[in-house]
Amino acid sequence: MRAYVTGASGFIGGHVVAQLRERGAEVREDFVDLSDSAGLERAMRGCNAVFHLAALYSFDGNPLELRRVNVDGTRNVLAAARWAGVGRVVHTSTCATCGPVPGRQATELDAPPAWELSVPYKATKIAAERLAQEAAGEGMDVVIVNPTTPVGEGDRRPTPTGVMVRGVAGGRYRAYLGTTGVNLVDVRDVARGHLLAHERGVAGEKYILGGEDMPLRDAFALIAGLADRPRPRLRVPLAAARAAAAAGLLNRHQVTLARLPAYFSWEKARHELGYEPGPVPPALTRAIADIR
Repeated sequence: MRAYVTGASGFIGGHVVAQLRERGAEVREDFVDLSDSAGLERAMRGCNAVFHLAALYSFDGNPLELRRVNVDGTRNVLAAARWAGVGRVVHTSTCATCGPVPGRQATELDAPPAWELSVPYKATKIAAERLAQEAAGEGMDVVIVNPTTPVGEGDRRPTPTGVMVRGVAGGRYRAYLGTTGVNLVDVRDVARGHLLAHERGVAGEKYILGGEDMPLRDAFALIAGLADRPRPRLRVPLAAARAAAAAGLLNRHQVTLARLPAYFSWEKARHELGYEPGPVPPALTRAIADIR
């Protein structure tokens, strides 16, 4: 396989590159700005696979920049792949396009609640995913993967998830939001899921790549315990978090997303791709060691 990976220097992208090379693939990871259509076409020339992971994962980024990277960039990647005659594109979306759903795990057939669509990151990832689905509907071989909340080594910029892990592991977080929860997954399993999607996925289909659901309280306690730090014990109600966001003390978009636990089912990926994630604690141990 000869593959071009956008976002190869990113958290998940770096692990995808490593696993592709472990399997003997020839990987191109040249940085090309997603607005450079000609550069993307050159990078993809002669490739039979593209893994599109480049995205702006931010809750405080400029909405116009989020749209330029996440939406317009995806449009350019798909156009370049079509021009280059790439055999298959694996588009990295997010579980955030599938939920959360009140009272149960969300699946690939679900959608997020209306109030979350005001968050620019979420809105742009939904728009980018629609472009990938439209391309598949027009005959392109595009498969979509939807990672949940990956943790592990290599999140050095860091992503918002990495900021959370650093905050708890460093003893700076003393409180947690009582209304929310996360689905944590080893980043190595997410990377493996990308390769499985390339090998076994059905064009136009979505596959949630998840791990373990846990309330934020339990996630913080797990991270703190592994880092030998006191667990955050102060439970913050949503109303108090909203007041803090209004005062500029918390990110208002993150508070908007904290209204429901973000729990997801990866049963479809297990059944159709053979995806089987491992335990989360070893990934968090590697993440903490990497931070230190």
